Amino acid sequence: MISSALPASWDTTDKVNPADESITSWALAARGGDADAVERFVRALHRDVLRYVAHLCGDPQSADDLVQDTFLRALGSLHRFEGRSSARAWLLSIARRAVIDSYRYAAARPRLHDVPDWQLTVELAQPRDLPGFDDGVALLELLASLPPERREAFVLTQMLGLPYAEAAELSGCPIGTVRSRVARARATLTELIEQAEEPVAASALVA
Repeated sequence: MISSALPASWDTTDKVNPADESITSWALAARGGDADAVERFVRALHRDVLRYVAHLCGDPQSADDLVQDTFLRALGSLHRFEGRSSARAWLLSIARRAVIDSYRYAAARPRLHDVPDWQLTVELAQPRDLPGFDDGVALLELLASLPPERREAFVLTQMLGLPYAEAAELSGCPIGTVRSRVARARATLTELIEQAEEPVAASALVA
C-alpha cells in the first residue's frame, strides 16, 4: 500500500539522529586531514544531497553537477566547520546555495530547454528491486502536487530526517512555520493516498 511509504514517526524529528553524530564526527576529522573520514563523510551524505538538489533544481541533468559542486564547496570550507550544527544540515545549506547560484547563472544566459522533472532524478537515486520501492516512487509522484515550500519542509524533515530546528534554519523561516508546512503536506498526502486507494478497495469488494 502507498500509505506505508509515509514516515510513521514524522513527529520525532526534534531528536538528534545518532547517524548525524557519526557524520558530524567524520566531518570534524576530515577537517583535520583524515582521508578516510573524508570518504566516509561524502559516502554517507551523497544520496541525501542528490535527493535534495533534485527536488530544488527542477533539472535532472543538472543534479549530478550540483552534487559535485556541493561537495567541492564543502570540502573547501571544512576548515570553517566547527560542529555547531550537524554536518548534514551544514552540507544541505551549501547544496541550497549551489542550486541558487545555478539559477542565477542560468538566468544570465539563454535556456535551450527546460525539463522540470526533479522526480526522475530522485527516482534514479533510489535503490531498486527492494521492498517498498514502488511505494516510494508513488510518494514522489504525490509530492509533486505539493506547494514548493511544503514539499521542501516534508523532504527535509520526513525524507532526510533533519530536525525541525535545523530545517527551519536552512529554509530561513521560524520552526513553527516548518511544523505547519509539514503538517499540511502530510494531510494533503494522506488525502491523496486515500483517494488513490479508493478504486482499489472498490474493485476488491466487487470481486
